[in-house]
Amino acid sequence: MGFLKRFIKNTFRDGHTTSERSSFEDLTEDQLETHLNIARYGNFVLTDAVRPSYDLQVVPRDGYRFDTYQDNDSGVEIPVMMASASREKLFDLFIDLLDPLGTEVDVVLETSHDSSNGRHNDLYRENIDLPVLKSTLYDFEDLLLDDGCTGIAVLNPRIPMEVQFDEHKLLILYGKDQEDFRDVLAEYGVGHSEDIKFITEAEHVHSSSEDFGEEFCQLRYRLGIDD
Repeated sequence: MGFLKRFIKNTFRDGHTTSERSSFEDLTEDQLETHLNIARYGNFVLTDAVRPSYDLQVVPRDGYRFDTYQDNDSGVEIPVMMASASREKLFDLFIDLLDPLGTEVDVVLETSHDSSNGRHNDLYRENIDLPVLKSTLYDFEDLLLDDGCTGIAVLNPRIPMEVQFDEHKLLILYGKDQEDFRDVLAEYGVGHSEDIKFITEAEHVHSSSEDFGEEFCQLRYRLGIDD
């Protein structure tokens, strides 16, 4: 795990501003290492990509809630579902959530490997057969689960629907018809909870490594995505 290596760089990522006092201040090295090595919270297991604040402002758990995204250009509001799932089922859940998108999709790879401010770059690939995409993603399961600088979005702009598996390993589902998404979540035991809080809504830290950076380049190559 690369948390200690990247800790200073990533302390003030999304959900925490530099004007706030960090929960990681004044910790001993042992306290910090102990916290960053905790992955299980009750029945929920985190991937290696991210850890919550030391004071546990948000305790990770399974669940999803409804929200709305407003497009800045058109002003159109799009229904959104945000979901969190434990590690042992997370990747398979992501893969199955792609089925409602149809047989041909577009892909956006998101990377913040070379970023010093936590912002990510988007790399786009149009028109890929869904079975081919799924096969490729399975080859990079560890990268997609455990790298806190890699995210991916799969979409069908013709419907339109989108499934985003972001750097925090949250699932963000866009589309007016969400019944198929709800059915898949139910199959994996991820239930509706309007009061659920996600790790992005408080201080948290991301983890990555040079090896993951190299794997990301390999994934980009396999998907035929240029810079």
